[in-house]
Amino acid sequence: MMNSFDRRTFITLSTGGVAAGLGAVGSAGVSTAETEVSSRDLPLATDGDAIWDLHCHLSGVPGQTVEERAAQLLEYADRMQIQRLIFFMGWPWSQNPTPDDFRRQNDQVIRVLERWPERLFGFAYLNASHPDASLAEIERCIHEGPMVGIKLWVASKCSEEEIDPLIRRCGELNALIYQHTFFKVTGNLAGESTPLDLAQLAARHPEVPLICGHTGGDWTLGIRAIREFPNVSVGIGGSDPTAGFVEMAVRELGPERVVYGSDIGGRSFATQLAKVYGAEITPEERKLILGGNLRRMLKPILQKKGVTL
Repeated sequence: MMNSFDRRTFITLSTGGVAAGLGAVGSAGVSTAETEVSSRDLPLATDGDAIWDLHCHLSGVPGQTVEERAAQLLEYADRMQIQRLIFFMGWPWSQNPTPDDFRRQNDQVIRVLERWPERLFGFAYLNASHPDASLAEIERCIHEGPMVGIKLWVASKCSEEEIDPLIRRCGELNALIYQHTFFKVTGNLAGESTPLDLAQLAARHPEVPLICGHTGGDWTLGIRAIREFPNVSVGIGGSDPTAGFVEMAVRELGPERVVYGSDIGGRSFATQLAKVYGAEITPEERKLILGGNLRRMLKPILQKKGVTL
């Protein structure tokens, strides 16, 4: 059964609910006063979806402290009925972080995890160019701390074998691995991975679950690049809600390998949820994408940490 509303309807209705958020994160032309609506008017109370967001940032959000920024994002999340949020990276951002840089950013994230343990999870931001320091950070933040995964951005390509000790340790801990990927028409950064780089990593570690961030930007190429590797799922956050994106991912990968995330801070919850709510997929597939898959992938490490869902 298809959804009763399309992407345009969803965004039109839900924009009011995130109007404050859109204005606050820098989107122009939206007046909070003009678009304020009750959450009762939003179209998200559909079949009791349990929404978990894979991809959240503290940058690009108003607030002087991490607590103020997280509180603001939770207010927006409540309007969109998002239950759980995963944060990675603090601020200021660094494309090639030193160990001091990523430890400071991880400390920022840990502060909000400790403030809202019932709502927030966190991934540790690492740099594989510093393998020893990154391994130590895995021990500090995940094995001994509250985090449940790692985030790798653009410091070094994930196809390089220097990353392997980090991947093996995450596999031992059941920690999820989120790798940013992109096919840029203007050319990638020197250390920026494509889904083809992630495919090489997946082939070396077939037992370790990996998440292909942004589905490679050009999702038609990204889906094809990782299709033959069942340990790779795609994160659909961080791009425009284009018709056919989610449908192709479900068709080519199966709904169990498609994970909702927003990239909030740079994107809005509404536009990213619209990808799923406007997609021509079944309600069962929608529930997996919006939260079921992420809960399944996190279950082993959450059980180890004694987290009851």
